[in-house]
Amino acid sequence: MPSTTSQKTLGGIIAAVPTPFTADGSQVDVDNIHAQVERLVKAGIHGVVTTGTTGEFPALTPDEHKLVVKTYVEAAQGRIPVVAGVGANSTRAAIDFVQHAQSVGAAAVMVVPPFYDPLDFDSLVAFYKDVTASIDIPLMYYNLPHATGVHLKADEIRTLGSIKGLDYLKDTSGNAKEQVDLLTNPPADVTVFNGWDTLTFSSMALGAKGGVWGVASIVPEEAAEFWETFAVKGDLVKAREQWKFLWAVSSFLESVNYAAGIKAGLDIVGFPAGPTRAPTQGLGSKDIERFRQILAQRKHK
Repeated sequence: MPSTTSQKTLGGIIAAVPTPFTADGSQVDVDNIHAQVERLVKAGIHGVVTTGTTGEFPALTPDEHKLVVKTYVEAAQGRIPVVAGVGANSTRAAIDFVQHAQSVGAAAVMVVPPFYDPLDFDSLVAFYKDVTASIDIPLMYYNLPHATGVHLKADEIRTLGSIKGLDYLKDTSGNAKEQVDLLTNPPADVTVFNGWDTLTFSSMALGAKGGVWGVASIVPEEAAEFWETFAVKGDLVKAREQWKFLWAVSSFLESVNYAAGIKAGLDIVGFPAGPTRAPTQGLGSKDIERFRQILAQRKHK
């Protein structure tokens, strides 16, 4: 089906959410997805992104991937938007995933470039044109160069933004210079979200419309309050104080395997989502204790 010009409805703190597994990691824990969503909605989070890095998408079968997206949409019940993460190494597979996401009610899709054998820029443009043309919901470009090998400059991202239906960017490049360029001279047709945890404060100061943030899955109240203080009320002094704790959590997560860190954090705060799926291992005892000490400083317990 043809893509249409989409109304930009995403903003604020969008939690990058885990894929909960049963204790042995063999199955998706559907009931746990509902529990995770209820907690995030109650905390004031503005949306969720499923099946991304935090959601361990490479470890999911296609059927599991679709089940996770469908269950998160059902759990949200329209209260918050659900963005379906998609990663595939063929255009055909990517289209299958995004069309499924649209069919079950996802508000948007977040599509990472094909990985392993990085595409040149012309091929990348062709890929996103084909994918966006297959759906009527907006697409978020997942800029993740350290995993995909696709390193784009700000001007190239602006070019991607001319693709009809590519309306959002999650910038997880960690490249502060290019992000500053994007936020200072924003693409006309793309809403920029930060996706590199420790750059959250600086990106918001430069006008990012929100953040796709795994931290928000662990400490959603603190993340939502930080957004309200900084982006809504413009209280820079208070926001700096709130950021100190969120910086510590963000910095920790960037020092370990991200999905394992998220699940360790959820265990610590009392909202477990099961183990990471092999071959990804859980955090060691020293890292868990280090994280426990950081999370002991949180305001909401």
